[in-house]
Amino acid sequence: MIKLGMHADNLRVLSGSFKSAVEMGAKYKLEHLELGVIYGIYFIQSLGYEPSVSMWENPVAIRRFVESKGMTISQIDSGFPIMSTAGSNHGVFYTQQAIRFASHLGAKKVDTTDSAIIEDNMTKDEAFKIAVKNITELLKWAEDFKIIVNIETHGALTNDVEFMLKLLSYFESEYVGFNLDTGNTFISGQIPLDVLKPLRKYLTHCHIKDVSAELAAAVRGEETGIASSDQSIGAGVNAENIKNVIAYLNETNWDGEISVECSGTDENMKKSVDWLRSIV
Repeated sequence: MIKLGMHADNLRVLSGSFKSAVEMGAKYKLEHLELGVIYGIYFIQSLGYEPSVSMWENPVAIRRFVESKGMTISQIDSGFPIMSTAGSNHGVFYTQQAIRFASHLGAKKVDTTDSAIIEDNMTKDEAFKIAVKNITELLKWAEDFKIIVNIETHGALTNDVEFMLKLLSYFESEYVGFNLDTGNTFISGQIPLDVLKPLRKYLTHCHIKDVSAELAAAVRGEETGIASSDQSIGAGVNAENIKNVIAYLNETNWDGEISVECSGTDENMKKSVDWLRSIV
């Protein structure tokens, strides 16, 4: 069964707080919330103008607040270019702490990714070796905490289906999964359903983004990801692709969460949620 939720990051472009994101999810009777995390203190977030959560905060209190609004936390977004030197130096530690934090939040998944550019012109084979090394370190924590590490389509490598299939099949672990992003795959020049089909067995979570005609005309095939839809989902040029993805997930009896990712105005959220409910 497809469960509809939202990413708290929808409020970031509006300088909204985590509290406002939770209240928005409750307003539209969503089933789950996804959230980003910070390891440490960030003054913008601390002042209430950024919807991510510090991992220094009390996760039990956060979980209690979200559940009091009728939602669960589906996934922690600890997106980091894990397939790089920075991934080895910083990303592994960051995501390990996200795994620990997720276990207290009641979330079953954390999310990581890569960057738009392969580091220092290294080959895909070299990047693959770094990815395997870093994800192996994450897997040690994931197995102990029973948390799935999802790899999201967001960069040069993760939008490469052949690379992703090789990476996911290398592990063949119930704790290494796949997070499809309909907006990122489309803006990278691909058809989201064509990315999904060969990776379907690994899919445990999904980000739903539409793309405006203007943005697609300007950067499609040149960029590898976007933060969120700048308009409501269903109103852009990616709408038919999203319909096809949802239909395929229903046809194949997929059980998981999808997160609305759009600029979090009331108008955008209402239109997005209504449209997705009509096809889910």
